[in-house]
Amino acid sequence: MKKILVLAPQPFFVPRGTPIAVRNLLKVLSAEGHHCDAIVYAEGVDPGDEGYRVLRVPSLPGTRNMPPGFSIKKIIADFGLTWLAIRQLHKGSYDLVIAVEEAAFIAMLLRPVFGVPFIYDMDSSIPEQLDDKFGLPRWLRASVAYVEQRAARASIGALTCCRALQSIMEDYAPGLPVQTIEDVSLVADSGEVPPDCRFEEPIVMYIGNLEGYQGVELLIEGFARAIATGRTARLVIIGGTDAHIAAHAALADRLGISGQVSLLGPRPVECITDYLGAAAIVASPRTQGRNTPMKVYSYLDSGSPLIATRLPTHTQVLDDTIAMLVNPDAEDMARGLGALLDAPELRDRLTASAQQRVDAEFSPAAYRRKLLGFFDGHILPQLSKV
Repeated sequence: MKKILVLAPQPFFVPRGTPIAVRNLLKVLSAEGHHCDAIVYAEGVDPGDEGYRVLRVPSLPGTRNMPPGFSIKKIIADFGLTWLAIRQLHKGSYDLVIAVEEAAFIAMLLRPVFGVPFIYDMDSSIPEQLDDKFGLPRWLRASVAYVEQRAARASIGALTCCRALQSIMEDYAPGLPVQTIEDVSLVADSGEVPPDCRFEEPIVMYIGNLEGYQGVELLIEGFARAIATGRTARLVIIGGTDAHIAAHAALADRLGISGQVSLLGPRPVECITDYLGAAAIVASPRTQGRNTPMKVYSYLDSGSPLIATRLPTHTQVLDDTIAMLVNPDAEDMARGLGALLDAPELRDRLTASAQQRVDAEFSPAAYRRKLLGFFDGHILPQLSKV
């Protein structure tokens, strides 16, 4: 069994994308008998899991309410994470570092000093993420990509959450062992449908933030066209800030469908299964990015058919046998919604196929199989030679 230091530059634990993936990683490795320490940001709650230790970066000024993605707050907190990583590597005899996201740059710099090899755990490509958010000049994007490539080549293996990122890693470092381990469904046993989501009409449901790349405006516009022909349905949107909720409510009002659109605001992750139980159709209308949204795996496991845009962010996981894939425009979104609303047999067929795929590829058992297979087949043999 190995002593592993996980560098996870995120609040932990908070119920969102990468922190959920980090928790899954820690639980599987510690259950296998490895001794795992995780260095994380100051924010978050103790997950209460046994078998691994959480070490928190000091709460530095200006780092409260850490948002997802790049921010100045993250840069400040990463200085604290680097200091704590140096302290732990100096006093601990670690066999391996698992470096999540930009922590791979830290692990790359510290490897020559402490001699500890590292795995690059890539949940997104940093130059792509920055370019999507800020529109980087070509030279700056190329410079960040060069650093990302250097980190890949300095690692002894890589974990990715989707095939698009695996392709990036394989281009960066030909011959590097790379394993894609998709996220898993968060659906649990459901209880009663919450009172604020009890409607007579069939519900089309979206859950997530309301940032532009999520395509929620596209979903609203497509929904408006789908019900314009007399179909009965309700669009329920869960998540978003007050400003985003107001903007999307205004769009629904302009389209004349405010009476058929309910913006419920954020809800606790532990309640999401109950809300999904009310859905007739679930939607992922994303228009940007290459990473597959984590919610897609829960959608597939929800017992309701999924409609999603026919873009690489989805098609690296979805196909026409398990989801209604539509072009990222309002007309085709309306076509797909209409087809699902009009055909119960189509909804049932997609739902049954999706459940089979979840059981085979996106379940906790599948996650464990892929992770431990990668460790046993590619990582542990390299560590035995060190």
